Amino acid sequence: MQVIETLAEGLKREIKVVIPAKDMESKLNERLADVKDKVRINGFRPGKVPPAHLKKVYGKSIMADLVNEIVREQPTQILSSRGEKSATQPEIAMTEDKDEAEKILAAEKDFEFTLSYEVLPPIELKSTKGIKITREVVDISDDEVNEQVLKVAESARSYETKKGKAADGDRITMDYVGKVDGVAFDGGTDQGAELVLGSGRFIPGFEDQLVGTKAGDEKTITVTFPADYPAKNLAGAEATFDVTVKDVAAPGETEINDELAKKLGLESADRLREIVRGQIESQYGSLTRQKVKRQILDQLDEMYKFDTPKSLVDAEYNGIWSQVNNDLAQSGRSFEDEGTTEDKAQEEYKTLAERRVRLGLVLSEIGEKAGVEVSEDEMQRAIYEQLRQYPGQEKQILEFFRSQPGAAASIRAPIFEEKVIDHLLTEIDVTDKKVTKEELLADEEGEGSDKDAKKAAPKKKAAAKAEASEGEEAAPKKKAAPKKKASEGDAE
Repeated sequence: MQVIETLAEGLKREIKVVIPAKDMESKLNERLADVKDKVRINGFRPGKVPPAHLKKVYGKSIMADLVNEIVREQPTQILSSRGEKSATQPEIAMTEDKDEAEKILAAEKDFEFTLSYEVLPPIELKSTKGIKITREVVDISDDEVNEQVLKVAESARSYETKKGKAADGDRITMDYVGKVDGVAFDGGTDQGAELVLGSGRFIPGFEDQLVGTKAGDEKTITVTFPADYPAKNLAGAEATFDVTVKDVAAPGETEINDELAKKLGLESADRLREIVRGQIESQYGSLTRQKVKRQILDQLDEMYKFDTPKSLVDAEYNGIWSQVNNDLAQSGRSFEDEGTTEDKAQEEYKTLAERRVRLGLVLSEIGEKAGVEVSEDEMQRAIYEQLRQYPGQEKQILEFFRSQPGAAASIRAPIFEEKVIDHLLTEIDVTDKKVTKEELLADEEGEGSDKDAKKAAPKKKAAAKAEASEGEEAAPKKKAAPKKKASEGDAE
């Protein structure tokens, strides 16, 4: 077998592989000898089929199997012998000429194919001793815990039907139909919806007009959607809501005690405070981690400059660009609405994709050299978390992970990355800094929260992050139709 390099340009490689016809015929004869005693052909005793007849009957199919085996196995062996790693699966090209293919299967012509691929660039790791980061830490006060516990209590408070008019703080149950220019719009209709007046859960002006209504009242409310409302067809539009009030209920007393805790499935008020404190610590810890990771990656980005495989960058860019366009479509907005153009956004996201790929390769090399591994237990826990997000679809998701090798890799990669960050934190200079809650949250709010987050993505900035853990915007838009909280016992 001849292996000839025909292209070595940057990271691109092209290899021509030639297997002489006589070698292919030799392999074919070996396979025919193996099957001679196993096949049954009418008119011949077992093992007595003439080689020429055996070749006539089975030669082409066996040769086709040989060709498939070679193109499946040889690329890996060739790259290994060259000491190279391919960025993606090598592309294999063979003759498309039917006559040539027939001659190859008949062992009358050399079997040739080419491998085209990009190599992973060699990365010479640098010392991490120069990396210095500041870890912001927030002390959680009892007042903050009590404030959140009070919100939990308020969300769990009881209501009793009352006679008379609704006032601020009362809960009304209603049916409504929202219309623009007299036509009902999607998402603007509900039945049995519950709304606490004064909660601010609905668009401005809606709740105020329900103050003073009573059970059985029918009222048409006129409001104007905010100019920045996510649904472009409703942004700035005047709308009417035909409301039928079904019930008015007054709030009960809000008391933080063991009875409240037991209502939430906990044993005591102290345990409730403990859980709320843990939730707050987890939220702040997550923000601190995001900032720490961002500092590490920014400094690694400055330390390492090398060519990245175009195939990996293109794949990363396509994923980002798809998410950006999905976000724009869902919000009904355009690039112009976000203060940019499509061409400018494409350039920004291509730069972002290259950064992601380069940092991913660096982290991979650091992790490999440090012996970082993802255990089966960690994988199982991650997959279980995926299952929890899609109740009722567990079987299909498990089958997906079993049948798609890339799916498991997509679960493993972020775990591996976080473990590499943990490893780096044992080597670099970390200084803890006490900050207020407002200081910790300051960089997470508004457009300036992340230099990698571009305005082209209007709502979900996850597509525009250099790191998955940098998260999405925390503040959701108010919706046309008020929704119940997902979990009444969760802290805000």
